[in-house]
Amino acid sequence: MNMRDPLMYRIKRAHHHRTGDAWLIYPMYDYAHGISDAIERITHSICTLEFEDHRPLYDWFLEQDTDGAFFQKPHPRQIEFARLNLTYTVMSKRRLLELVKEGHVRGWDDPRMPTITGLRRRGYTPGSIRAFAEKVGVAKRDMVADVGLLEHCVREDLADKAPRAMAILRPLKVVIENMAEGEVHWLDVPNHPENAELGRRKVPFTREILVEQEDFQLEAPKKWFRLAPGAEVRLKYACLVTCTGVDRDAAGEVTGLRCTWDPASLGGDAPDGRKVKGTIHWVSAAHAVAGEVRLYDRLFTAKDPMDVPEGGNWRDFINPESMETLGGARLEPSLAGAAAGATFQFERLGYFVADLDGREGAPVFNRTVSLKDSWAKTEGK
Repeated sequence: MNMRDPLMYRIKRAHHHRTGDAWLIYPMYDYAHGISDAIERITHSICTLEFEDHRPLYDWFLEQDTDGAFFQKPHPRQIEFARLNLTYTVMSKRRLLELVKEGHVRGWDDPRMPTITGLRRRGYTPGSIRAFAEKVGVAKRDMVADVGLLEHCVREDLADKAPRAMAILRPLKVVIENMAEGEVHWLDVPNHPENAELGRRKVPFTREILVEQEDFQLEAPKKWFRLAPGAEVRLKYACLVTCTGVDRDAAGEVTGLRCTWDPASLGGDAPDGRKVKGTIHWVSAAHAVAGEVRLYDRLFTAKDPMDVPEGGNWRDFINPESMETLGGARLEPSLAGAAAGATFQFERLGYFVADLDGREGAPVFNRTVSLKDSWAKTEGK
């Protein structure tokens, strides 16, 4: 069909959004492809496998125009390779356009989208995408890459370069009863435990702090090394504290904790040498910056959203929990002025990037990826 009666152009009498009504002849892709490559002096035109059957026509059009002295040899050469697909998403531009138009995502730069702008807003670095491409390689057979490999690559890329910071996503208030009101200890802490070039910062430690709700349990199971009634834990960079009381509301829900601290352990270690297995992160309640944190998950619940059973629809696999917005997050003061695109590792939580929706004193962070790397554990198996 390509060679028997190929179409070169079509005539469409319609208003064009750029040229208006001045032009009505539009070249077909097969004709324009080789011609534009030759005009722009492209040496190799890299295409996906569906264009392999079109290569004879690509070459034939160029040969005809060479005979008319339009172009000189050597001609551009078309080379085909397999399209890269990812699990738990769709790569078709038509499907992505439908996601945008139907409001399933916030736009082409939504951090859940597999677009360059979406990946950038999610916090994926150029280095991580290049590493992913190198690991996947180029093939002549269509393949589906595990999105876990892409996540592994961004973790590897950010591990040595992302400054550390502390943030509380779901705050639980803790009052250290044997610390004086208004007492503030400014702790000098590294921005990275192994990269001294990233410098240091000051973190305030006060009588009232905030910890993660999930770091406390009323009835702690065995091997629970975080907060519980009577349990002692280490506050990262700060000291050892012991939970001495629990505050509850009328419904019995935990609203706050009361603790005591060991002033001699300021800096993180007990002078008597006692061992404490649990270490948790925290922020000063008085100095915490209110921020919004967006937790992103897979856009689809199925590995292959296009593997639809008879009578089904690929939209049925859209993950309704692919984005969770936490408006009550509290961040350490150093994050207040984070510039859009700045990436951090929130201690114990994952890698996060400052979003362009944020503003001075009211930052917004998108989670790039969690700290847990299941791909690294299964790689090579």
